[in-house]
Amino acid sequence: MPKNKGKGGKNRKRGKNEADDEKRELVFKEDGQEYAQVLRMLGNGRCEAMCIDGTKRLCHIRGKMHKKVWIAAGDIILVGLRDYQDDKADVILKYMPDEARLLKAYGELPENTRLNEGIVDEEDDGAVDDYIEFEDEDIDKI
Repeated sequence: MPKNKGKGGKNRKRGKNEADDEKRELVFKEDGQEYAQVLRMLGNGRCEAMCIDGTKRLCHIRGKMHKKVWIAAGDIILVGLRDYQDDKADVILKYMPDEARLLKAYGELPENTRLNEGIVDEEDDGAVDDYIEFEDEDIDKI
């Protein structure tokens, strides 16, 4: 049997606690970057996000964040835009819920942005009651 020369296996990696969650400085967008809200996760380190400028982009989660920072639908993220592909972007940073509220308070995010509500669907705003009412006569005909 070969002798293990490392310092542990995957359980050691799982036990590591990244101390990034405390208080970190709020990062604002620069040129070539944009705020976005995740619409849905696609798998393979990718997600579909609606940017604040109104463009829907396919975003790639960078390797530093992959399997360390969990991104879900509805999260506010900072994406780096690509010069050569306008419909694709790279996820640079995920904002915590309190940071997203601060961004909205500072006016960086528009007022109509919904925070912490999961998947965002613009079509379902008007459809409040989606139920079907059956008459007794319809049942007798069957």
